[in-house]
Amino acid sequence: MEYTRKPAITDEAASSVIAGFVEELAFTDVTPNVYNQYSYQYQENSIRRDNLLIYLNQMYELKPKVILVGEAPGYRGCRLTGVPFTSEHLLMNNMEGLGLFGKEKGYRLASNKEKLLKEATATIIWETLIKHDAVALGWNAFPFHPHKKDNEKSNRAPLKQELLIGQKPLLRIIKMFHIKKVIAVGNKAYETLNKLGISCNKVRHPSQGGKNEFVMGIREIFHGH
Repeated sequence: MEYTRKPAITDEAASSVIAGFVEELAFTDVTPNVYNQYSYQYQENSIRRDNLLIYLNQMYELKPKVILVGEAPGYRGCRLTGVPFTSEHLLMNNMEGLGLFGKEKGYRLASNKEKLLKEATATIIWETLIKHDAVALGWNAFPFHPHKKDNEKSNRAPLKQELLIGQKPLLRIIKMFHIKKVIAVGNKAYETLNKLGISCNKVRHPSQGGKNEFVMGIREIFHGH
């Protein structure tokens, strides 16, 4: 399984490009009812920036040719960890056969807590990638957390102007990692990518009973059957 390789230290130029990318995210102005989990406005976000740096540097070493694109971070996952499709529980405890996350890799929680949140979509996605020996980079069409007014523990679909904000980092990360295939996770992500003019395949979103179709879609994309 390729994910279990210990990533070497990336070359200085790549590390610098990745660091610059994360800094750009941190300084991106967001719309109302959106939380920028990388912004310098909140002290705990320094940990989320570090987590994303570790993840992107690891991915640089793994050289994925496929990117899985969701619609936007959720309040139980990337908003808390800074890493797409990754819950607090997964970030700190890793998963058998993955070798990507965990404290020993340098990942940290933005706030100390006894009970770490899990997130079903994140678990299914990583389990499926492990099972099918598939290396893929995770990202979102809008990389910040959109929420309902006065309720940060909620999710909502990103607005058109928010998707336009997300277009630049999405296109940049596709170029930065020399991605050959873009996979939309779910109909909303697919519609979003089409609006942005990004050619992509689509798999069923694994939530709300979609796990089996998601697994079949990933298997077909990576193995052609």
